[in-house]
Amino acid sequence: MPSSTVRSGGEVRPPRPVPPPAPDGGAVTASPPSRGRRKKKKEAARQFRGLVSPQTLGTTHGKIIYWIVLVTVVVAFTAIFVFPLYWMVTGALKSPDELAQIPPSFFPHSLDFGVYAEAWDQLDLGTFLRNTVIYAAGAWLFTLAIDVTAAYALSKLRPVLGKLVLAGMLATLMIPPMVILLPAYLTVKDLPILGLNLLNTPWAIWLPAAANGFFIFLLKRFFDSIPRELLEAAEIDGAGPARILWSIVLPVSRPIIGVVSILSVVSVWKDFVWPLLVLPDSDKMSISVGISSLSAQMPQNVLMAALVIASIPAIVIFFVFQRSIMAGLTAGSLKG
Repeated sequence: MPSSTVRSGGEVRPPRPVPPPAPDGGAVTASPPSRGRRKKKKEAARQFRGLVSPQTLGTTHGKIIYWIVLVTVVVAFTAIFVFPLYWMVTGALKSPDELAQIPPSFFPHSLDFGVYAEAWDQLDLGTFLRNTVIYAAGAWLFTLAIDVTAAYALSKLRPVLGKLVLAGMLATLMIPPMVILLPAYLTVKDLPILGLNLLNTPWAIWLPAAANGFFIFLLKRFFDSIPRELLEAAEIDGAGPARILWSIVLPVSRPIIGVVSILSVVSVWKDFVWPLLVLPDSDKMSISVGISSLSAQMPQNVLMAALVIASIPAIVIFFVFQRSIMAGLTAGSLKG
């Protein structure tokens, strides 16, 4: 037992404790406390890695700079995307001379809303709108009928070579649309096996619109997230594949079906090149092709007013269903 040491003055200092010997007979070394602190600092730095540290953003100066940069970026990107719409709407309210002046005026000198009625009558927008509504509605119905059943078969029925078929559909998304434009036109002009000519008929719009690999992929990803136990319970109750699709899968899949519906309608509504090729008859033209065919005969302000009228339905659909679009695109992306 270690002896006590006596200081000057008679004070006795307690003995210094001796560490127990190591089991292997070696000396015991204590780990430096700084090693744990360095590890925690590295983890914190890894967690908050970025251009600006959280400590800097917490200061008054950092908050001011953060909000200035955020507002500048948001305003700049909003102006870039909204300015063409603003220029189209205000251009319709200007006179032809005011549209042609250089430099152009940012605000119209006078507001003449009668130009919209003039555009409606001169360009016969009522006929073009009716044709476009028929094309969009038919494409929507055929898209749901074909794409939903194809995605359901690939996801739940698991046919032979199903993965190969899906890979072929996704491979078509890598091909530029202009490359397949001529083969698609020749197919519509002389339909294989049946030998029918679909030009100047709504079928030339409906059938190609339904053959969409992207929609099938979206629907399949959502159907994959539906629990298999739910379908097996319906099979035990005697439901067949068609009854399961109608009574179970479709009610659960309303978000993604809404997204596919909106995207299919908007894509047909704004399409130009394909209707220009397959609908040459003036009475069968869609609204985008009809406005383009009569643009050389109309003043610029009347033409812009017609473009505003043609854009209103698609813009209204987007603003009304924008939450459904975002919810449906993210639905089914995570399982569990």
